[in-house]
This record gives sequence, C-alpha cells and structure tokens, in this order.
Amino acid sequence: MVFWKSSLENLEMNCRFCNSELTRKFVDLGMSPLANSYLRSDQINQMEPYYPLHAFVCNKCLLVQLEEFETPEHIFTNYAYFSSYSQTWVKHAEEYANTAINRFNLDKNSQVIEIASNDGYLLQNFQKRNIPILGIEPAANVAKVAKEKGIPTLIKFFGAETANKVSSEGKQADLLIVINVMPHVPNLIDFVKGMKIILKPGGIITIQFSAYLLQLIQQNEFDTVYHEHFSYFSLITIQKILSANGLEIFDVEELSIHGGSLRIYVKHMENNVLATSESVNQIIQKEKQFGLDNILTYEKFQEQVIKSKQKTWEFFIMAKNSNKKIVCYGAPAKGNTFLNYCGIGTDFIDYTVDINPHKQGLFLPGTHIPIKKPEDIQRTKPDYLLILAWNLKDEIMNQMGYIRDWGGKFVVLVPEVKIYT
Repeated sequence: MVFWKSSLENLEMNCRFCNSELTRKFVDLGMSPLANSYLRSDQINQMEPYYPLHAFVCNKCLLVQLEEFETPEHIFTNYAYFSSYSQTWVKHAEEYANTAINRFNLDKNSQVIEIASNDGYLLQNFQKRNIPILGIEPAANVAKVAKEKGIPTLIKFFGAETANKVSSEGKQADLLIVINVMPHVPNLIDFVKGMKIILKPGGIITIQFSAYLLQLIQQNEFDTVYHEHFSYFSLITIQKILSANGLEIFDVEELSIHGGSLRIYVKHMENNVLATSESVNQIIQKEKQFGLDNILTYEKFQEQVIKSKQKTWEFFIMAKNSNKKIVCYGAPAKGNTFLNYCGIGTDFIDYTVDINPHKQGLFLPGTHIPIKKPEDIQRTKPDYLLILAWNLKDEIMNQMGYIRDWGGKFVVLVPEVKIYT
C-alpha cells in the first residue's frame, strides 16, 4: 500500500514499474495544486487542494515518478487542453501522419488507432487519406469535439480491459499512436499490456513523449513536472518497461518539438521482420554518457532548480522596481508549476492570455492570475510579455510581434531567464 504520513521524510512508496521502494529524490517543488485545475470566479475564494509535488527516482530501474494523489478519472474526465489551438502542434501532427503513411504503406485496408486522441487533431490527417481510424479518448468534453469533426472516438481510459474490448470487436492496429500519454498513466503495466493486446502481429506502435528526461535535465525543464505527469522517461528505462511486456523498440528519433521529445517505434518482440536501427543504441549511449545510468546524476537536479528560482526572482524584482507592467502569454500546465514553485502571482503579473476559449475567463490554479483573450495585450500594452508556453516561443513571438511597436519585450524563463527585444 502507498500512503502519505506526516512528512515527505516518512513517505512509503514503491516504483510503479519494478516495485522497488523509492528513497531517492529527483526534485521537490513543494506543495502545488493540480496544474490543470483552472478556477471559475466563484471558486477563487474557496479552499483549494494542494499536494506535494515531489518526484522520486527508482534506485533500481531509474524511472522518475510522482505519487498518484488524484485519479486519472478526476484529472482527465473534463479536460481543458485542446491540441488544435497550437499551429505548431497541428503542423507537427500533419507531418507525422504523412511520414507514417508513406513509411508503413498505410491505405484503406489498414487500421490506425490513437490512444488519447484529444480533439481529432491528428487522426483527421489519416481520415483525409481514406485510412480507417479510431480514437480512444477519456475526456468526454474533448472527445465531443472530435466526434463533431467526424472522428470515430471511444470515450474510455485505455488499458488491458479497453484493449480487449476493442480487439474483440474486430479492431486491431496496424499503426497504434501514443503521443504524450504514457507520462499521464499511473498504471504503466496495465497500459503497456493493453498496447500489446490491441496491436496486430505485424503492427507498429509509435510512442512519443515530451518531458524527455535527458532534455528535461539538460534544459532545466522542471516546470514539466506536475501531478498529471506520473512518470518521466529515458530511453534506458522505457526500453526495460516495454521489454518486460513483450514489446521491442526498433527505431527512435529525437525531436525538437515541445522543448525536446522522443519518438520511439515499437513492435511485438516475436516480430522478426523489422530490423533494429542503430539509432536505438546510439541514443542509449548518449544517455549513458550524460549519466542517466547513474543515480547521482538525478540527485543533482534539485540544485539547478533552486538556482533557476533565484534568477527568476531577480528578474521580477528588477522589473517591478522599474515600474514595468508584466503579463503572460499562455496558461499551460507547465506555467502553473513554474509560477507556484517560484511564488509568483498577481503581485507581479497582471494577467495572462490564452488562445484557447475554454480557458478564457478562468483563473490559474494557486496564483489566481486571470486568463484573458489575446486582444487584451493590445489594449493594455505591457512592457514585458512572459511566454509561459515556452515550447511555442517562436509561434507566439511571431503572432505577438506587434508589442515591439510600444517597446514591449518578450521573456522566457526556461532554461534560463532571457529577454527578447
């Protein structure tokens, strides 16, 4: 049994993969609300639940992980994230789909299944090519948007039970797509078993995830640590998890999207048709050279996070001493982690804006910073526009370039404080 006692020092928690006792700290970001628990105006004066945001690294398998304080049902059943609002991400999805279709010779006789298919932003690209598709999405409000686009979507959490249900109805995947979902899964073993069940004998899985551990540490992306992300993977560790469940990585790509992502290609272990690319061994060696096979590398991360907090405070104090107006662009989960850890709220930031209408009119969890429409920036003319969604920095700076008309400057805080004129 896993439970919290009176303090972090008394934590009893076992690894969700190998079941070893977790005793080694990766990073402690204090107490924080759920990063996607945006508030209505009638909620900001009510009690708000906070949970320890404390990531551990398993001494045996090196999986970095958080405890499950809230169930996925509570976090994801009504979800505020819609993939289609980022032009960068939509373009990335289209390029991936076209590449996959050509590489794996997908056609009208193929079956493409995506787990956590969101609002259909990706599957629509296969549908345009007359390739049979199925989305599996737990958030009913998001799945509703996909269905309105004509994307067949099953509203379910994915695991062995759902995989058996879909397979029994005659659907197994030639291509199974798993993008930015594995970190959100508390029951890893059941999820991986489900992938094996739903995959055809000659089928292929592509698994992609941001918060890739090598980039997370190198680029100081501690803000990608939040309660909705239960696990953080290196290739070393995810290879162990998949192999233990009869699946094998045969290719891997490093991607620049979302501040550094990893895309891995997976097959059934008994599938001997697909040869293993040298890229798998190359990236594993790269991780080992950095030290991801050494527990001491993980334990050094806290120190650089503390330094980042100090540098952040220096910027805000400088700006406020100079009577500068600061607003933010974006209301991403990562921004909420950063602001809550650093203790930056409405005393420094007037408001944030987001292009997603589902977030507009709400307030950020913890800090209670109001979320407005992007048009408000033109009206209030801030001195600094702090980009919380730093992974979309180029897209946002292009969209909001007009702030330079009044001398406005852009700011990002990750991997370090940087001001763009």
